[in-house]
Amino acid sequence: MNHALDWLQFVLAPQMINGLSIGVAVVLMALGLTIIFGLLDVINMAHGEFYAIGAYLAVALLGLGLSFWWALVLTPLLMAVLGYATERGLIQRVFHSKDRHTLTLLLTFGVAVVLEDALKIVFGANPLRVEAPISGATEVVGLFFPNYRLFVMLLGAALITAVWLLVFRTSLGAVVRAAAYDRHMSASLGVPVQRVYAATFAFGVALAGIAGVLLAPIYSVFPTMGRDFVLIAFSVVIIGGMGSIKGAVLAGLLLTQVQSISSLYISPVWSDPLLFGIMVLVLMWRPQGLFGKLGSA
Repeated sequence: MNHALDWLQFVLAPQMINGLSIGVAVVLMALGLTIIFGLLDVINMAHGEFYAIGAYLAVALLGLGLSFWWALVLTPLLMAVLGYATERGLIQRVFHSKDRHTLTLLLTFGVAVVLEDALKIVFGANPLRVEAPISGATEVVGLFFPNYRLFVMLLGAALITAVWLLVFRTSLGAVVRAAAYDRHMSASLGVPVQRVYAATFAFGVALAGIAGVLLAPIYSVFPTMGRDFVLIAFSVVIIGGMGSIKGAVLAGLLLTQVQSISSLYISPVWSDPLLFGIMVLVLMWRPQGLFGKLGSA
């Protein structure tokens, strides 16, 4: 009995907390992906690089003498500007093409390659570290939880709730969902659809930037950090349903728990194949994912 309690307290609980703290960041990133797809019908292959840029912006702002808290506030604002410029300057140029899906996918893939190389040139290839702004641990019912990971979970949960309220409980969210459901009808009713597209893309990029800042003290910051992380985010979006906010949240929390707990029994090199295996099984059972698209939610 004591052995089982020790295993729960010192082995399973820390892994679940680790999975939950990573999970909320994955959900934030996946929300950006799913909102962009749900409205623009664009698969953003550069989303991982936007996540990496968010982490590097935190490094740069800290290097300028600002605190982590200022970096957490300023980074999503700067990322939103970058996202808006990317949508207006690049994606809109091919968005109305007959081969829109192929062209936007190739375009964002090219943007990802350019951004990754730019990070290598500006910051170098060596990993960088960001110190956690909150140290120590808190005891809860006999379990010790790192304070920074608790902060990541609480802030992530607050941001996820705010996104849901914005999309489904505000007039602005109603405009976004209307544009996602029928862009032509929305335009005929006076909705500035092009601006809505650009703002939504900027919002999705800002969410990726926030995830980068939050995970920078947990992981090292390096130019290729977005590659592996975006694969998890894409798996979350596909399993939850392309364009579904609810699906992204549930799938993100579930998959990161599976990944974290499975690492107790299998080598970490098998964690990604395990997630992809789950994705394949879900697609075989329900090809459209677990939930519907943003426009019809």
